[in-house]
Amino acid sequence: MGSRLTEAQADFAAAVRDFAKRECASTDHPAGAGRPPHDPEIYRRLADLGWLGVCLPEEYGGAGGGLGDACVFLEETTYGLVPAGGFITTVITARAYERFGSEEQRRTVLEGVARGTVLAVAMSEPAAGSDVGALRTRAERLPGGGWLVEGQKTWISNAHLAGSMLLVARTGPDKHRGLTMFHVPMDTPGVEVRGIETMGGREVNDVFLTGVRLPDDAVVGEEGHGWPQLMAGLNDERLFLAANMLGLARRAFDDAVSFVREREQFGRPIGTFQALRHRVADLATEIECARLLVREVAADCDAEPSRLFPREASMAKLKATETAKRVALECMQMMGGYGYATEYGMERHLRSAVVSTVYGGTSEIQRDIIGKSYGL
Repeated sequence: MGSRLTEAQADFAAAVRDFAKRECASTDHPAGAGRPPHDPEIYRRLADLGWLGVCLPEEYGGAGGGLGDACVFLEETTYGLVPAGGFITTVITARAYERFGSEEQRRTVLEGVARGTVLAVAMSEPAAGSDVGALRTRAERLPGGGWLVEGQKTWISNAHLAGSMLLVARTGPDKHRGLTMFHVPMDTPGVEVRGIETMGGREVNDVFLTGVRLPDDAVVGEEGHGWPQLMAGLNDERLFLAANMLGLARRAFDDAVSFVREREQFGRPIGTFQALRHRVADLATEIECARLLVREVAADCDAEPSRLFPREASMAKLKATETAKRVALECMQMMGGYGYATEYGMERHLRSAVVSTVYGGTSEIQRDIIGKSYGL
């Protein structure tokens, strides 16, 4: 069926699949079970291949590709169980530096990304999740120059792996016009990272900022323009998360199909029973719908890079994450007790899929954005 991949993208996808089979297959971690979500050594090999800068400009060590190329990479690394969990926050954050950073910031940060540095973005707070504009972390100008930052961020993905984070802080009283972005190296005095244990293990963190001093040139973009700068990056974030979950849905589906082809009960493979065969047909159709939507939106974004596609990006994120959650749950049901066992990895797929409808804007938020786009 049509996928809108170019010949170069199809070749890239094949190369990533080959890497996953060659470098990440392991009898110690069947179906990825028990493997950490991010392996620094594997990540270094991806950097050596030039893939971590897939959608970054060539002058900063990138490959000069577009959003579609990054989506191919995310889909295939997730499908191939490549432990490169730090990449998704890195590519989302890097795009913000590319758009709004100074030349020095772009050179420092983007060249680091191409070499394998992980980035984090710090927006959410204990009292500001979906309502990002309600954040309270404050940055105040110091009399002698620079900034003093105080506050707490929470649910910060990959902060424990990151070399730096893109911090959103309040610099003025206005809910939206009073926000500013800052570049914060993780080794800055006063920055403390504490892990949050979740269903998926150590993936997110609390970040405490106590007496953090930043230079004047730590501002990314313009002071007070943090909100529109965030909005400009939502296409990227939602599209990348959609591609990530498309890869997960494909992986969970293929793992389950392999199982029901081989597992026999009542004298024949369980996949030949109509109840399971129809379930497989429904899931395959939903995955294909998500695939076509994600790739269509990516192609549109690359064709018109100066235009935002908020409705379409929200549709892609909503469809792909809800599909991944449904696929993983249905596949666990098809596998019975084996789907619940860590040996087979389906329970890991389910844990990863469930949270995808929460982070990056909940499914409820995505539906609200889509509905409002029709004047409702």
